[in-house]
Amino acid sequence: MRVLGIDPGSETTGWGVVETEGRGLKLVEFGVIRASARESFPARLLKIFNGIEEIIARLRPDACSVEEAFYAANVKTALKLGQVRGVVLVAAERARLEVNEYSPRLVKQTVVGYGNAEKHQVQEMVRVLLSLSTVPEPHDAADALANAICHVHHAGSRDRILAAEARIKVASRTSNATRRRAPR
Repeated sequence: MRVLGIDPGSETTGWGVVETEGRGLKLVEFGVIRASARESFPARLLKIFNGIEEIIARLRPDACSVEEAFYAANVKTALKLGQVRGVVLVAAERARLEVNEYSPRLVKQTVVGYGNAEKHQVQEMVRVLLSLSTVPEPHDAADALANAICHVHHAGSRDRILAAEARIKVASRTSNATRRRAPR
């Protein structure tokens, strides 16, 4: 499975692609889409949308994992972040990717083991989990990779649960079909 992780931002949107390799993870590529604060906000949204579409077309992920919106002290900032998330979600949906959203706290909990981990801790664990020689820079790209790693972890758990439920259903049908009534 190849997963595109995205850390949305109105000036810097981090992205990273990882894929499963046996029981481990392999880095495919990561980076950021930068939009200048001097550009109009709609122009920044278009730049982010086009950038995400180009990444999807070039790297062909199977799924997209996007950081959920968080509560910001500044309402204007939260609204802009929501609009950035919107264009990211549209680009992923347009490419018919499986789209998943994870809270920043869950991403940190999954990758670091602590939901209130700091940026440098996330970067270091991403480095370790992907067997990199240095931490991914900038932190927006590391956060995007952490989001992709989080999805791989949770999608694997979800797939195991679904497979177990399917086995239970098959076993239930089989046992019901082979039950016989005792003669009276």
